Amino acid sequence: QVQLVESGGGLVQTGGSLRLSCTASGSIFSIPAMAWSRQAPGKQRELVAAISSGGTTKYADSVKGRFTISRDNAKNTVYLQMNSLKPEDTAVYYCNAKIVSFETPRPSDYWGQGTQITVSS
Repeated sequence: QVQLVESGGGLVQTGGSLRLSCTASGSIFSIPAMAWSRQAPGKQRELVAAISSGGTTKYADSVKGRFTISRDNAKNTVYLQMNSLKPEDTAVYYCNAKIVSFETPRPSDYWGQGTQITVSS
């Protein structure tokens, strides 16, 4: 059974920083891609940042220059360093990974439980 566990959410003031972590565990063969998405109240979930197993990254325009995604392949962990936070970054942040498990030979999508980020003005 594969699962993703997130940590690092909380309340921060405008201009502050937070770091999210997400660790995948279980019967994992490989993790081709990991990503962070967010969903604000009344809005659709949006992709914030993604990273391949080789380290190729992409970001939403709204976070470029402020957020940095990274991963530790040995630990099956992805990080999201968030700097210069704004009130509009307030949302529930979800970790997502495409994982090939020993039971399922094709990549499948897995999601974390979500962690709340609140940026106060």
